[in-house]
Amino acid sequence: MTNKVDVVIPTAPIKPYVHDMHGHKRKDNYFWLRDDKREDPAVLAYLEEENNYTEQQMAPLSALQQTLYDEMVARQEPEIESVPYFKKGFWYISRYDQGKDYSVYTRRQGTLEATEEIFFDCNERAQGFAYYQLGALALSPNSMLLAFSEDTVSRRQYTLHFKDLRTNEIFADSIEDVTDVVWANDNKTVFYVKQHTQTLLSYQVYRHTLGEPSVNDVLIYEETDDTFSLGLYKTRSEEYLVICADSTMTSECLIIDANQPYKDFKYFLPRQRDHEYSVDHFHGQFFILSNYSGKNFALHTITTQLDELQTVQPEHWQTLVPARESILLEGYELMQDWLIVEERELGLPVLRQINFKTGESRALTFHDPVYTVFSHHNPQPATSKFRYQYTSFTTPSTVYELDLDSGKIVQLKQSQVMGDFDSEDYQSERVWVTARDGAEVPVSLVYKRELFNHSNPLLVYAYGSYGHSLDIGFSSANLSLLDRGFVYAVAHIRGGEELGRDWYEQGKLLQKKNTFNDFVDVSKALVAKKYGAEDNVFAMGGSAGGLLMGAVINQAPELYRGVVAAVPFVDVVSTMLDDSIPLTTGEYDEWGNPNDPEFYHYMLEYSPYDQVKAKAYPNMLVTTGLHDSQVQYWEPAKWVAKLRELKTDDNQLMLYTDMEAGHGGKSGRFKHFEDTAREFAFLIDLAKC
Repeated sequence: MTNKVDVVIPTAPIKPYVHDMHGHKRKDNYFWLRDDKREDPAVLAYLEEENNYTEQQMAPLSALQQTLYDEMVARQEPEIESVPYFKKGFWYISRYDQGKDYSVYTRRQGTLEATEEIFFDCNERAQGFAYYQLGALALSPNSMLLAFSEDTVSRRQYTLHFKDLRTNEIFADSIEDVTDVVWANDNKTVFYVKQHTQTLLSYQVYRHTLGEPSVNDVLIYEETDDTFSLGLYKTRSEEYLVICADSTMTSECLIIDANQPYKDFKYFLPRQRDHEYSVDHFHGQFFILSNYSGKNFALHTITTQLDELQTVQPEHWQTLVPARESILLEGYELMQDWLIVEERELGLPVLRQINFKTGESRALTFHDPVYTVFSHHNPQPATSKFRYQYTSFTTPSTVYELDLDSGKIVQLKQSQVMGDFDSEDYQSERVWVTARDGAEVPVSLVYKRELFNHSNPLLVYAYGSYGHSLDIGFSSANLSLLDRGFVYAVAHIRGGEELGRDWYEQGKLLQKKNTFNDFVDVSKALVAKKYGAEDNVFAMGGSAGGLLMGAVINQAPELYRGVVAAVPFVDVVSTMLDDSIPLTTGEYDEWGNPNDPEFYHYMLEYSPYDQVKAKAYPNMLVTTGLHDSQVQYWEPAKWVAKLRELKTDDNQLMLYTDMEAGHGGKSGRFKHFEDTAREFAFLIDLAKC
């Protein structure tokens, strides 16, 4: 690396601690770095010492880092405005004003020429806070009242407030630790989901009457199984409210008439192990997206009344879209005469329209080798106009409006990239890599045409967990890598759901190692296919993708010149044994429950923290946030300390802890580019480009 400053490398004191489980003693010399209250002076001092070391080591790259940040900001539109949409008498537009970090929400009554009303300004609400994140923003049915929630700590713990849009008065009502919020149709009753203060699990639903003290709120439902979490929404018809209880593998829905909020919720279908489903309502029918008849999901309907739900079973459902082996049904949108289904085939998303009356079916076609397409905001079901959003590695995010009857498509808006960007300068590709066990792994790539010479620096990015599919979209920030000769690759490894439910199941629980093997095999294959130089390969991943980074550098550290691990989940066994940590119990179906010896020993074999050995590791930049609620800061801190203790190389190892942020990093439109510029400077310097 470029003339790094010779400073004293931080050394965390060793304080022996032994975990004893299933007759196995597991040494943890850095257990002391865990401080749930984030107040221990010794812990905070160590994190600051690591930050100072990172700052000193990165000092020679400060000019490059500033250049990268300036490039990223310069590509942003000075002002951004959303595509207007109409609902219940108002045209709604959100925007970023020039030089502002946060959104402004506006509306105009009747026509777009009417006087603008700013009904919520995040910039005003963010004043005085180092971090600000808007959560819920829910309008009452009469459009005159607003429920909104905010997080000013970066721990994904939101406080709910209410505002009268006629007077701009913010009510005294204030409720902490709220996730979802939905209005009943009487414009005064609100249902909300409450988080547990320690585990952060969404576990209770309350009913609140506007203007009354929150201590009078009524507990409607409490989830007692801590592997489940709760959500809340209103159906497309706006006739029903739905409580959804979800675990990794099982779902359950409860329903109430939105016009009768004081009645009891009724079960739509009681939970059954491994049955996942969700419910909507439109045109007098219930729509059920379910894996009951096949793991890749089907869409069914049933016409029934709430009082008859107890007698309705899946065998009574009518099937609109059957479950198929090779096509994953991911979602749907209900329009006046048409059903829009969001599917995935051979790893690529598909939008297909089906006429409710005739059964006529048409699919949209796209020309990029890899892309993302999905339903945009369509609040008005009583129309033939359907909006969707499209993006690819080379196409900035674009909103289209499709006339479902005629097939005519109109482009409503495309995000602008300021400067001299030309999409024709860049090439995207899709290749398939054969993994060691014969599985075919799709890989998406992009590079700048004139700089591609088969010996480029190669950055491989992946996630590979929770069935999350890594869809391909445009990133103006990534241009700073591509314009310096990087080839950027996204590996759609097992553990995601790109190739259907089975692809996910092959990368979880006792098959989790497939995820890591796929990434290593993709890295080797891309070099063999001459997409990058053998000595200039880099890897990046965050959260569960950070676990991936930790596992692959234990397995094949020699493959990578440098690695960025962002908010990495690396102390798998310890975290999954501790049900006081947010998310732990809800993820037993993802990683396994280590209270079971079989899962304990399997996890132990890949847990990055436990598998650190005395050997050479790549150059590494590890990032975390002190207030991270998803992956606690002490996991990467302990991991780096252990790597420092045991690694045998002289490569860089840096830990940066954002002392004011959490899992998502800095808030605001521009501030997060500071983190990206740091990561890219690290990579570019190592790549010597």
